Amino acid sequence: MVNLVAAQKPLMNGLMKMAGVQPYSVEIEPGTVMNFWVPCETVKKPGKGEKKVTHLEKPTKPVVVLVHGFAAEGIVTWQFQVGALTKKYSVYVPDLLFFGGSITDKPDRSPTFQAEYLVQGLRKLGVEKCVVVGFSYGGMVAFKMAQMYPHMVEAMVVSGSILAMTDSISVESLNRLGFSSSAELLLPNSVKGLKALLSVAAYKKLWFPDRLHKDYLEVMFTNRKERAELLEGLVISNKDATIPSFPQRIHLLWGEEDQIFKQELAYNMK
Repeated sequence: MVNLVAAQKPLMNGLMKMAGVQPYSVEIEPGTVMNFWVPCETVKKPGKGEKKVTHLEKPTKPVVVLVHGFAAEGIVTWQFQVGALTKKYSVYVPDLLFFGGSITDKPDRSPTFQAEYLVQGLRKLGVEKCVVVGFSYGGMVAFKMAQMYPHMVEAMVVSGSILAMTDSISVESLNRLGFSSSAELLLPNSVKGLKALLSVAAYKKLWFPDRLHKDYLEVMFTNRKERAELLEGLVISNKDATIPSFPQRIHLLWGEEDQIFKQELAYNMK
């Protein structure tokens, strides 16, 4: 039986290309490949006798990097924003490691690790400076990018995220939402579990047939072992939490009804 979510990917690719971005894989080092959606104008057509693009042109417009959350890969998260941004900006949409075909054989699972490899990938694509937009898990990766690479990250937009997932924030959030672990919430393995995640993550309640939920689980929740390890690597002890001094402008964009990270956390962070 055809997977309805997978079947939509060719259509998505076509629409995104019309919007100005197309997929491109970067081998950061042996064993580590990160997939990106990159500006179409930076992609050189293969030369005579070449089977694929060997290098990209540098971006010509200000760069915006859109970093996804934990429940979906990059372009699924940002598909509705890309077209609005590509006229004025060079838009890059990465799939973080263990999402959307990005993979590594390295054992580290921390947000710092994700940020380091994301920056290496962007540099290989010719990006020298950028504004980073991070949502949820992607926001924590974005904060690490800004902290470690201030000369690259000029400014940030962060939505529904925090500096770091501490013990106390993790326990409070899970208890409030009625989940025993982050994996139970963010790595559902059943239609019921996915519906529970969507009911928490989405403000507007949308109805989809169970068939579509099953297909989404099959396509979007791959690399379960590694993603569970990412969740374990996300939580840090309260005593290890620090507040960096960020030189960048940071814009916090929050939903008033955000159930996972309450608006109070945004005000405390500000």
